[in-house]
Amino acid sequence: MLLEAGTSDAQAGSMFGFIFVIVIWILVFYFMLIRPQKKQKKAMEDLHNAMEPGDNIMTTGGFYGTLLDVVDDTTVIVEFGNNKNCRIPMHKNAIAEVEKAGSAEIKDDSAD
Repeated sequence: MLLEAGTSDAQAGSMFGFIFVIVIWILVFYFMLIRPQKKQKKAMEDLHNAMEPGDNIMTTGGFYGTLLDVVDDTTVIVEFGNNKNCRIPMHKNAIAEVEKAGSAEIKDDSAD
């Protein structure tokens, strides 16, 4: 009878240790994979919501253009190159970077 009580205590301890390890792994996965991905998604949503006509953009394909119009929540019209006839409607998710109009700094090297 005394031997059985010791065995069940050992099993309960090993079960608690197993659950503890599983909880630790879940926390590691959350902080290493899920949380950074949510932060990146939120940053991209903020970037897409802040886009205005006149902003310079770069697409996920590496093309640079100027944002002409925000049609709706998912579609924008972008002008590529110097040719004013190259206007393409595209999905907002295809935009990787946005540079606000007038935000570029010009450095004057002649002032020493």
